[in-house]
Amino acid sequence: MVIRYDPEIQALYRRYCLPARRYLKLGGAVLRMSREEYEPFVHALAADAKTVSDAELTVLFEGSWRERRTAAWLVAVSRRDHFRERLGALLLKSEVCCAGGAYCVALASFGTTRDADLIAAYLDRYLRRPDLAYDQPTAMGALAYTDSVLNGELANPFLQEGGLWRQWFKDAPHMQGDDGISNYLGGIRLACAVIDDCANT
Repeated sequence: MVIRYDPEIQALYRRYCLPARRYLKLGGAVLRMSREEYEPFVHALAADAKTVSDAELTVLFEGSWRERRTAAWLVAVSRRDHFRERLGALLLKSEVCCAGGAYCVALASFGTTRDADLIAAYLDRYLRRPDLAYDQPTAMGALAYTDSVLNGELANPFLQEGGLWRQWFKDAPHMQGDDGISNYLGGIRLACAVIDDCANT
């Protein structure tokens, strides 16, 4: 994996990721914002999603987790589902930390059968690795969310007794509590609502 640190990506980082430390807020933080903070954040994100070019997004996806996380949200807000396969490939590779959740959110926001397949492929690989604390919970929530949109059943084999999710949760030393996914599903639902707010701004 080669992460770009050249002047072009640094300029894009300053333009799209750094303002108001956006890259840190795209995730759980945006879900906890006060109304006074949330509205200008959404307006700024929506404005950048309208102006960023596909070429700029492609470069951002070659950067570190900050650039990739921001790019995934910009793709989701601007409904650029032609980045779907790129998001799926990046999720499956899991090359950098702190970006996989954003890929899951973007794919869930598109909400098609292909998006569900890409998330399921990630789960099929990484739920076999209880030693890895990657984005398995977020991906499981994203797949359940996509199933709810599509009236699908792709999540069921993972969630059933003896399924990969339950076994991974049991064997992963970093996971505690019950193996339900309601919190992860709720987080994806809220993130998709933020994307809808941005897209409708």
